[in-house]
Formats: sequence, structure tokens, C-alpha cells
Amino acid sequence: MNRPRFLVFAGFSLLALLTGCSSSGNDSMTASVAITTVTPTRHSFHDSISAWGRAVADSRHQERLELPHAGRIDALSVIPGEAVSKGQALLRMHTDPTARQAYRQAEHDLTLARGHLQRMQKLFREHLATREQVASAQRQRDDAQAAMQAQRALGNGQTEYVLRAPGGGVVTALHVERGQYVAADALLLDFTPGADLRAQLGVPPDLATRIHVGMPVQLRPVYGKHGSHMGTVDMVGHAIDPSSGLVPVWATIPADIAARWAVGSPISARIQTTQFVAWAVPREAVLEDKRGHYLFQASKGHAHRVDVKVVQPDGDTVGVRGKLDAHLPVIVAGAYELSDGDAVRKAGS
Repeated sequence: MNRPRFLVFAGFSLLALLTGCSSSGNDSMTASVAITTVTPTRHSFHDSISAWGRAVADSRHQERLELPHAGRIDALSVIPGEAVSKGQALLRMHTDPTARQAYRQAEHDLTLARGHLQRMQKLFREHLATREQVASAQRQRDDAQAAMQAQRALGNGQTEYVLRAPGGGVVTALHVERGQYVAADALLLDFTPGADLRAQLGVPPDLATRIHVGMPVQLRPVYGKHGSHMGTVDMVGHAIDPSSGLVPVWATIPADIAARWAVGSPISARIQTTQFVAWAVPREAVLEDKRGHYLFQASKGHAHRVDVKVVQPDGDTVGVRGKLDAHLPVIVAGAYELSDGDAVRKAGS
């Protein structure tokens, strides 16, 4: 009678012990946080200065198109900012009547000079004119030919003249209107060949002294999804622009990128100045509270807080300074759930 009772009691005790052990194991698993980690590395970064500006035609390569004769603008075939191909018509001008009259006069003078030379040569063969008279007639003919060639070069022989693009590029400005009368050699339009664009930027005067020619510049269009592209500072101004209160800074735009940007496109830029070395960690590993920025490193199954200062905030990998241990992994996924000293385990284990 006592033996069965003892067996039942022992059975319940064993079951309770196993249940307790199972519960303890589950609590231990539940108390630790699943994490992923990366190894911290030292990386070179740059201090940067923010700037704003726009893409403008490179005035160093800009051409000012004009015509050597006067006339009236009959038609404009382009507008400012339009991309054109080589030989494309830009405008049509009706030649000035006075210029046409000068051409006809030169043509008439050449006809007379040729006739006079022929008569002198005939008289010379008949011994009725001297060599000096023939030579004089030849000089008159030569002068008349030169005057005629000049009129042709001026385009005065054409009733209408079409100004065409000297190559592929962009019409950056128009200086005339349809119906306008223009003098000879008057400026008609500005033309920038190819994709010759520059970034015209502005920076505060107190920061301009830190910028030098050759520094890399990260350029990003304000509108559109064109990403960022690297250029180079190629000129730093030494005077403040009175309209903006900023010091002008010019930077190159890669030719393949400039071909896709419109003249006048607004640009944001970060000019990379002083180079320095810092810890490179994923952006999501860095947290912030009232004490500042921090991250966690894993050691012997526990998370340890490390206070850091973010010295390069751009990109998916940021630069930080702090007392990191190069031999301990930095916690990435799961970091936001942690407090200093919490138990951790690798995700999937």
C-alpha cells in the first residue's frame, strides 16, 4: 500500500523537475536579444562644406555668334536653353538693302574694270596704248575683284542669310527679337558647344578660405532622381557676390552627366575639405539618446554601450569617433532593443 503511493509521489516530483528545467531554458532564450554584427574598421573620411548653386554654361568655351553685315531678323528657330546639332538653323536674317546695294555696286565696278582692261590690252596689241596704261587697267581690275570678294565674304550677295549652329551644343542666350534691325557685327546669340557645363556654387565667406582648387565635390541635382556625381573645384572666388552675400566657387561637372542636365538646373553640393580617419560603421548601428550618440559592441554574450561622436553623417556607412574595441563586433540589427549589459545571441542560433 505504501509502495504505490511512493511511486506516484516520485513520478510527480520528476515531472515538476523537468518542467522547471524546461521553463528555465525558455526564459534564458527569451531574455537574450537576437542580433547581427559587423567588424569595425578604420576608414578615411573628409570634412565637408555644404554649398548650393546651379549648372551654368562654361563661359570659357562659350561662343558669341554674330554676322558681319546688317539686316532684319525674319525668324528665330531656337529658344534659350535649347540643345542643337551641328548645322541646325538658329535664325534667318534679311540682308540690309544698303548692303545689297554695296554688293551690286562692287559687281558693276568689276564688270567695268574687266572691260577697261580688255580694251587696253587690245589697244596695246595695236600699238595704241602703253604698258603703263595696261598695268594701270590691271590694277583697277584687281582692286575691283578684291572688293567683290569682300562683299561676298560679308554675305551681302544673299537676299537672306541663315545662321547655323557651328557644332552640337546649347543656345544659352538670345540677344535679338523677330523683326529687329541689327547692325553689322552685332551680337545675336550665345552658344556653348557640347556639354560644357560648370557648377556655379556659393559658400559663406568664413568657410571659403578652407576651399582650394582640386578638392573633390559631390554634386546632386535638386530635382529628379539622378543620384550624386563627383566633380572638382576649379576656381574659388576672392570677392563676395553682392546679390547673394556668398563667395562664388566653381566646380567641374563630368561631361556624361552635364549632357543630361539642363542649363540652370539647381544643384546641392558637398565640398570635401580636410581628410581624417574614423571608425566606419553602418548607419543603423548608431543610436541617440539624451546623452548623445552611441552604439553597442558584443562581448561574451552581452551588449556593451560605447558613446561615440558622429564625424561623418553622410551615406549608409558613417564615420564615428569613440573608444571602440577593434576586436569586438558592432551590433547592427537588434541594437535598438538593447540596454547596456543585456544578453545577446547571434540571429538564427
